Amino acid sequence: MYLHHSLTRMDSFAFTFVTMVGGNPEHDAYGFRYWKDPGPFAEYLATGSLGKFEGFLGALWAASFCIVGPEYISMVAAEAKRPRIYIKQAFKTVYWRFAIFFIGGALCTGIVIPYNDKTLVAVLSGDSAGGGTAAASPYVIAMQNLHIVGFPHLINALLVTSIFSAGNAYTYCATRTLYGLAIEGRAPAMLRKCTKNGVPIYCFAITMVFPFLSFLSVSSSSALVLNWLINLITAGGVIDYIVMSTTYLCFYYASSSGYFQPYCGWIGLVGMTVIVLTYGYSTFVGGFSISSFFSYYTMVGVFPILYVFWKVLKKTSFVKSDKADLIWEARVVDAYEASFTTPPTGFWTEILDLVRFRKGNNDENDLRRPSVRVV
Repeated sequence: MYLHHSLTRMDSFAFTFVTMVGGNPEHDAYGFRYWKDPGPFAEYLATGSLGKFEGFLGALWAASFCIVGPEYISMVAAEAKRPRIYIKQAFKTVYWRFAIFFIGGALCTGIVIPYNDKTLVAVLSGDSAGGGTAAASPYVIAMQNLHIVGFPHLINALLVTSIFSAGNAYTYCATRTLYGLAIEGRAPAMLRKCTKNGVPIYCFAITMVFPFLSFLSVSSSSALVLNWLINLITAGGVIDYIVMSTTYLCFYYASSSGYFQPYCGWIGLVGMTVIVLTYGYSTFVGGFSISSFFSYYTMVGVFPILYVFWKVLKKTSFVKSDKADLIWEARVVDAYEASFTTPPTGFWTEILDLVRFRKGNNDENDLRRPSVRVV
């Protein structure tokens, strides 16, 4: 998923730089023109400075739905050959990937097209066809405005491959989550059923039911339901980050390890809490809507109810940091890693091996001793 996303972003960066300095059929070196006219901030709900601030908040809420990734890396830890090495390396790439691709992508979008572009506004408002498709991409619209031919098809192809790649990743993560819950006894035992190849078939079947909800976007009335689902998912994602920040703070106070901590943990916790509580503030502006209120704040109410319900039902207690078991199954992991007789493969070595199609190279770099006893 990350490879397809990276290729798409790099093409977008190249397109932005080349065209803004005049490398386009119109020979228009527009530079940062759209940052001055109409400006970087669009008015939303209100006018003036307040409207621009609310426009920023609207973009922030949308970004909350798009920013995913770190939590998915941890899900493959149980299946990684050398989790302490490979997962650690994967997490390190998150920092620069977010900074370059997400922040850089947002900046480039504001460079190539103004927020009041007629085609963009028509597509987003539903007055023109193409909403929810590649036709609504700011880059595709910018290419059409500059009369660039051919390149929009490349962007469309990259978007399609990225969508399929992302779909595969999300399917894996959802299936893995359900299976993990079943193993821990937090989901029906029937979900533990696996095929001969180790695929949790019932978890996979349940996961594949939800993609059919995408057909709700076919009609305008059903699209409203789809927006509700997006709001619920966004709130759930932000709550996920709140739990992650809380968990890490508990870990920090138990181990006192980490860079710029516990400040990063507290910044994340406070920031995400503010976002999830003010996420649906538009519901209270210009007339209260019950349906809109529940679409924004259902997860905010459901989460604490489920947490308390589970604590009461299972009679579990909150583990204090000074009582946390930081050893857990460390000996098993130590013994597993001690079974390897060859050094781990580096990232660029694996990329070169993929290009060279060197068959069996991964196995050669992951040779293990016949058996290792866990003491």
